[in-house]
Amino acid sequence: MSAQAARSHMSIGEVLAQLQGEFPDVTISKIRFLEAEGLIEPQRSPSGYRKFTHADVERLRFILTAQRDRYLPLRVIKDHLEAADRGESGEWPRPRAVPAAPAAPAEVRLSRAELIDAAGIGEDLLTELEDYGLIEAVARRYDGEALAVARSAVALARFGLHARHLRAVKAAAERETSLVEQAVAPLLRQRNPGARDRAGETAREIENLMLDLHTALMRTGLRRNLSG
Repeated sequence: MSAQAARSHMSIGEVLAQLQGEFPDVTISKIRFLEAEGLIEPQRSPSGYRKFTHADVERLRFILTAQRDRYLPLRVIKDHLEAADRGESGEWPRPRAVPAAPAAPAEVRLSRAELIDAAGIGEDLLTELEDYGLIEAVARRYDGEALAVARSAVALARFGLHARHLRAVKAAAERETSLVEQAVAPLLRQRNPGARDRAGETAREIENLMLDLHTALMRTGLRRNLSG
Protein backbone atom coordinates (compact mmCIF):
# COMPACT_ATOMS: atom_id res chain seq x y z
CA MET A 1 0.00 0.00 0.00
CA SER A 2 1.36 3.45 -0.88
CA ALA A 3 1.90 6.13 1.75
CA GLN A 4 -0.86 8.20 0.16
CA ALA A 5 -3.33 5.29 0.37
CA ALA A 6 -2.39 4.65 3.99
CA ARG A 7 -3.05 8.28 4.88
CA SER A 8 -6.50 8.03 3.31
CA HIS A 9 -7.54 5.50 5.94
CA MET A 10 -8.57 6.36 9.49
CA SER A 11 -8.73 4.42 12.71
CA ILE A 12 -12.01 4.14 14.60
CA GLY A 13 -10.69 6.68 17.11
CA GLU A 14 -9.97 9.19 14.33
CA VAL A 15 -13.48 8.66 12.95
CA LEU A 16 -14.94 9.26 16.40
CA ALA A 17 -12.98 12.51 16.70
CA GLN A 18 -14.40 13.72 13.38
CA LEU A 19 -18.01 12.94 14.29
CA GLN A 20 -18.25 13.94 17.94
CA GLY A 21 -18.37 17.67 17.24
CA GLU A 22 -21.63 17.21 15.32
CA PHE A 23 -22.87 14.13 17.21
CA PRO A 24 -21.70 14.46 20.85
CA ASP A 25 -23.24 11.16 21.91
CA VAL A 26 -21.63 8.94 19.29
CA THR A 27 -19.20 6.40 20.77
CA ILE A 28 -16.83 3.73 19.52
CA SER A 29 -19.36 1.15 20.69
CA LYS A 30 -22.05 2.84 18.59
CA ILE A 31 -19.85 2.73 15.48
CA ARG A 32 -19.09 -0.95 16.09
CA PHE A 33 -22.79 -1.63 16.57
CA LEU A 34 -23.63 0.00 13.23
CA GLU A 35 -20.99 -2.19 11.62
CA ALA A 36 -22.44 -5.31 13.26
CA GLU A 37 -25.87 -4.32 11.93
CA GLY A 38 -24.46 -4.12 8.40
CA LEU A 39 -24.92 -0.38 7.86
CA ILE A 40 -21.20 0.25 7.35
CA GLU A 41 -18.43 -2.07 6.16
CA PRO A 42 -14.98 -0.65 6.90
CA GLN A 43 -11.98 -2.44 5.48
CA ARG A 44 -9.74 -4.50 7.75
CA SER A 45 -5.99 -4.58 7.97
CA PRO A 46 -4.23 -8.00 7.95
CA SER A 47 -4.07 -7.74 11.75
CA GLY A 48 -7.81 -7.07 11.98
CA TYR A 49 -7.86 -3.32 12.63
CA ARG A 50 -10.68 -1.33 11.05
CA LYS A 51 -9.66 1.05 8.25
CA PHE A 52 -12.24 3.75 7.56
CA THR A 53 -12.32 5.89 4.43
CA HIS A 54 -13.80 9.35 4.04
CA ALA A 55 -16.75 7.67 2.32
CA ASP A 56 -17.31 5.56 5.44
CA VAL A 57 -17.33 8.71 7.57
CA GLU A 58 -19.89 10.37 5.30
CA ARG A 59 -22.04 7.24 5.44
CA LEU A 60 -21.87 7.31 9.24
CA ARG A 61 -22.79 11.00 9.23
CA PHE A 62 -25.80 10.20 7.04
CA ILE A 63 -26.94 7.42 9.41
CA LEU A 64 -26.53 9.50 12.55
CA THR A 65 -28.34 12.46 11.00
CA ALA A 66 -31.25 10.26 9.92
CA GLN A 67 -31.54 8.91 13.47
CA ARG A 68 -31.25 12.31 15.15
CA ASP A 69 -33.31 14.50 12.84
CA ARG A 70 -35.82 12.03 11.40
CA TYR A 71 -36.15 9.60 14.34
CA LEU A 72 -35.90 6.70 11.89
CA PRO A 73 -35.16 3.15 13.06
CA LEU A 74 -32.02 1.48 11.75
CA ARG A 75 -34.08 -0.95 9.66
CA VAL A 76 -35.51 1.92 7.61
CA ILE A 77 -32.12 3.64 7.30
CA LYS A 78 -30.51 0.38 6.18
CA ASP A 79 -33.19 -0.19 3.53
CA HIS A 80 -32.63 3.33 2.23
CA LEU A 81 -28.85 2.88 2.10
CA GLU A 82 -29.16 -0.45 0.31
CA ALA A 83 -31.45 1.13 -2.26
CA ALA A 84 -28.93 3.94 -2.76
CA ASP A 85 -26.13 1.37 -3.16
CA ARG A 86 -28.17 -0.24 -5.94
CA GLY A 87 -28.53 3.12 -7.65
CA GLU A 88 -32.18 3.46 -6.74
CA SER A 89 -33.71 6.62 -5.34
CA GLY A 90 -36.52 6.93 -2.87
CA GLU A 91 -38.24 9.26 -0.48
CA TRP A 92 -37.73 9.07 3.25
CA PRO A 93 -40.84 8.10 5.19
CA ARG A 94 -42.23 11.14 6.96
CA PRO A 95 -43.06 10.69 10.64
CA ARG A 96 -46.12 12.56 11.91
CA ALA A 97 -45.53 15.95 13.47
CA VAL A 98 -42.31 15.07 15.25
CA PRO A 99 -40.11 18.14 15.84
CA ALA A 100 -36.54 18.13 14.55
CA ALA A 101 -34.14 17.11 17.31
CA PRO A 102 -31.33 19.36 18.46
CA ALA A 103 -27.84 17.94 18.82
CA ALA A 104 -28.22 17.14 22.53
CA PRO A 105 -30.74 14.32 23.25
CA ALA A 106 -31.69 15.87 26.59
CA GLU A 107 -33.00 18.92 24.71
CA VAL A 108 -35.48 16.89 22.65
CA ARG A 109 -39.00 17.40 23.93
CA LEU A 110 -41.67 14.98 22.72
CA SER A 111 -45.26 14.60 23.78
CA ARG A 112 -46.51 11.13 24.63
CA ALA A 113 -48.14 10.76 21.21
CA GLU A 114 -44.95 11.92 19.46
CA LEU A 115 -42.82 9.46 21.42
CA ILE A 116 -45.16 6.58 20.59
CA ASP A 117 -45.07 7.53 16.91
CA ALA A 118 -41.30 8.13 16.71
CA ALA A 119 -40.34 4.94 18.58
CA GLY A 120 -43.04 2.70 17.12
CA ILE A 121 -43.93 1.68 20.66
CA GLY A 122 -47.32 0.57 21.95
CA GLU A 123 -49.13 2.41 24.72
CA ASP A 124 -49.03 -0.66 26.98
CA LEU A 125 -45.26 -1.13 26.61
CA LEU A 126 -44.59 2.55 27.24
CA THR A 127 -46.69 2.44 30.40
CA GLU A 128 -44.81 -0.67 31.54
CA LEU A 129 -41.44 1.00 30.95
CA GLU A 130 -42.60 3.97 33.02
CA ASP A 131 -43.85 1.68 35.79
CA TYR A 132 -40.41 0.04 36.01
CA GLY A 133 -38.62 3.40 35.98
CA LEU A 134 -36.89 2.94 32.64
CA ILE A 135 -38.59 5.99 31.10
CA GLU A 136 -39.68 9.13 32.87
CA ALA A 137 -41.53 12.17 31.57
CA VAL A 138 -40.53 15.61 32.81
CA ALA A 139 -43.35 18.16 32.68
CA ARG A 140 -45.22 15.63 30.50
CA ARG A 141 -42.44 15.67 27.90
CA TYR A 142 -39.91 13.00 26.91
CA ASP A 143 -36.29 13.66 25.95
CA GLY A 144 -34.02 11.98 23.43
CA GLU A 145 -32.80 9.42 25.94
CA ALA A 146 -36.38 8.33 26.57
CA LEU A 147 -36.76 7.90 22.81
CA ALA A 148 -33.61 5.77 22.68
CA VAL A 149 -34.83 3.58 25.56
CA ALA A 150 -38.23 3.17 23.93
CA ARG A 151 -36.71 2.11 20.61
CA SER A 152 -34.41 -0.37 22.31
CA ALA A 153 -37.30 -1.81 24.32
CA VAL A 154 -39.37 -2.31 21.16
CA ALA A 155 -36.47 -4.14 19.48
CA LEU A 156 -35.72 -6.32 22.52
CA ALA A 157 -39.38 -7.24 22.95
CA ARG A 158 -39.14 -9.15 19.67
CA PHE A 159 -36.72 -11.50 21.44
CA GLY A 160 -38.96 -12.00 24.44
CA LEU A 161 -37.16 -9.47 26.63
CA HIS A 162 -39.71 -7.22 28.28
CA ALA A 163 -39.66 -4.28 30.66
CA ARG A 164 -39.37 -6.47 33.77
CA HIS A 165 -36.22 -8.05 32.32
CA LEU A 166 -34.68 -4.65 31.60
CA ARG A 167 -34.66 -3.68 35.27
CA ALA A 168 -31.34 -5.53 35.58
CA VAL A 169 -29.89 -3.41 32.77
CA LYS A 170 -31.09 -0.25 34.50
CA ALA A 171 -29.56 -1.35 37.81
CA ALA A 172 -26.22 -2.07 36.11
CA ALA A 173 -26.28 1.31 34.37
CA GLU A 174 -26.94 3.05 37.68
CA ARG A 175 -23.97 1.29 39.29
CA GLU A 176 -21.71 2.26 36.38
CA THR A 177 -22.99 5.86 36.55
CA SER A 178 -22.04 5.92 40.22
CA LEU A 179 -18.48 4.86 39.32
CA VAL A 180 -18.20 7.68 36.78
CA GLU A 181 -19.52 10.20 39.30
CA GLN A 182 -16.92 9.05 41.84
CA ALA A 183 -14.15 9.48 39.28
CA VAL A 184 -15.10 13.07 38.37
CA ALA A 185 -16.03 14.19 41.89
CA PRO A 186 -12.57 15.73 42.55
CA LEU A 187 -12.94 17.89 39.44
CA LEU A 188 -16.39 19.06 40.49
CA ARG A 189 -15.00 20.15 43.86
CA GLN A 190 -12.48 22.46 42.19
CA ARG A 191 -13.43 26.14 42.09
CA ASN A 192 -11.28 27.21 39.16
CA PRO A 193 -12.97 28.22 35.88
CA GLY A 194 -13.51 25.38 33.46
CA ALA A 195 -13.49 22.64 36.10
CA ARG A 196 -17.09 21.68 35.37
CA ASP A 197 -16.42 21.51 31.63
CA ARG A 198 -13.40 19.28 32.25
CA ALA A 199 -15.52 17.10 34.51
CA GLY A 200 -18.05 16.69 31.70
CA GLU A 201 -15.37 15.80 29.17
CA THR A 202 -13.80 13.32 31.59
CA ALA A 203 -17.17 11.74 32.32
CA ARG A 204 -17.84 11.24 28.59
CA GLU A 205 -14.40 9.70 28.10
CA ILE A 206 -14.93 7.30 31.00
CA GLU A 207 -18.42 6.52 29.69
CA ASN A 208 -16.99 5.48 26.32
CA LEU A 209 -14.36 3.31 27.99
CA MET A 210 -16.97 1.70 30.23
CA LEU A 211 -19.18 0.97 27.23
CA ASP A 212 -16.28 -0.69 25.44
CA LEU A 213 -15.48 -2.74 28.55
CA HIS A 214 -19.14 -3.70 28.97
CA THR A 215 -19.34 -4.84 25.35
CA ALA A 216 -16.13 -6.86 25.61
CA LEU A 217 -17.26 -8.58 28.81
CA MET A 218 -20.66 -9.44 27.34
CA ARG A 219 -19.08 -10.87 24.21
CA THR A 220 -16.64 -12.91 26.30
CA GLY A 221 -19.46 -14.30 28.45
CA LEU A 222 -21.69 -15.10 25.50
CA ARG A 223 -18.88 -16.75 23.58
CA ARG A 224 -18.00 -18.88 26.60
CA ASN A 225 -21.61 -19.86 27.31
CA LEU A 226 -22.70 -20.46 23.72
CA SER A 227 -19.62 -22.49 22.85
CA GLY A 228 -20.54 -24.98 25.56
